[in-house]
Amino acid sequence: MTERHTARFPRTVTATAMGACLLVGCGVLPGGSTSPGDTITVMTFAPQDTKATNMPGMPGMAKAYEAWVNSKGGINGRKLRVLTCNEKNTANGAAECARKAIAEKAVAVVGSYSQHGRAFMAPLESEGIPFIGGYGVSSEEFQSTLSYPVNGGQPVLLAGAGHQLGRACSQVAIVRPDTLAGDSLPVLLNAGLKANKMPEAEDIQAAEDSADYVPQAREALATSSGGKDRGCVTAVLGQRTETFFDAFRRADDKHKNPQISSVLGSVSQALVDRTGGKESPFEGAYLTSWYPVAADPLWEPMRKVIAEYAFGNDSVDPDDSGTQTTWIAYTVLNETLKRFKPGDEITARKVARTLNQSEPVKTGGLTPDLSWRYKDMRAVAGFPRIVNGRVTFQVVQAGRLVAQQGEQSMDMTQTLEQAPRAA
Repeated sequence: MTERHTARFPRTVTATAMGACLLVGCGVLPGGSTSPGDTITVMTFAPQDTKATNMPGMPGMAKAYEAWVNSKGGINGRKLRVLTCNEKNTANGAAECARKAIAEKAVAVVGSYSQHGRAFMAPLESEGIPFIGGYGVSSEEFQSTLSYPVNGGQPVLLAGAGHQLGRACSQVAIVRPDTLAGDSLPVLLNAGLKANKMPEAEDIQAAEDSADYVPQAREALATSSGGKDRGCVTAVLGQRTETFFDAFRRADDKHKNPQISSVLGSVSQALVDRTGGKESPFEGAYLTSWYPVAADPLWEPMRKVIAEYAFGNDSVDPDDSGTQTTWIAYTVLNETLKRFKPGDEITARKVARTLNQSEPVKTGGLTPDLSWRYKDMRAVAGFPRIVNGRVTFQVVQAGRLVAQQGEQSMDMTQTLEQAPRAA
């Protein structure tokens, strides 16, 4: 596990020059006055156009939110300026995005994705900039005192997958990236398996950007077919999950049909649609998610914003967990900024202080009410910033991701508290 950083000398982040603003729909103060002090600058970063996981829907959702909120007059009369940055799936890219946020005087980084927590979190901490609602793939997001996660990240999804598979299979294999972030995944999955009195999963590693998963597919098939009961194979490889399961299907020449599984982010509704819908190889797959299924009416406000303000941007998929996370993160930002009085100076340090001290934030039922006060922290080794341990259980049925019948959402906090330190 990486060393925890602490914020030391938060900088005051105030106005941005109007001439440099990239605004989409602007709100004004009473009387129609607009000045540099009327603008709140934030950033959303995510990898795009890389050979590994890409999350273009996250900056796309951020820009749609910017357009929508500014069309309604901004937040307490202030314009929202959203900067976006391509993190490139590299430590240098993540650090560069953080430096850009600092240079542009952002008061927060919101709804972003990166595996390189050390690279982006240290610069943000040095300037006191809060990180709100990351995707949850780096350990720093659950360690830094300036991180405000809206979900339980990969820890919750993997522990939940352990519960889901522990009730269905006699043995489990996990295929995951051979990366620092990937090293914690088997530990987390095993925590859920252990809670169901299951043996540990077979840990199968693969290059993150590999185009050939045949060796891993064969190993996973051999492991999951070793018992008298049905075995399970879960793959958490981001956008390479499809490539793995294609190799896995071809390797299963004796049609043993182990139960397959993954987590939201590695498998999505768009992926199921693209690979055949009802005829998709993912039909019957088990999935875990942080949120209600995409068809839930609770997502209707987000869907309306996307329809009206995403301007035909196909990357902004309302069924995508990255898009959903960004919507929730900006909901948190909006509700937090509304707690400032009109005319108050808004700085990064003050935003963080408000998050640290305020009453819980509501997200329209998409998550439990969220609060990052000290008393809300969980005793999870390595992940003390988890405040939302909820996981939902889903299954691909008739080509759609639906709630798994007979399964209710669960809080994974206790399971994770009993797990060994994951990194």
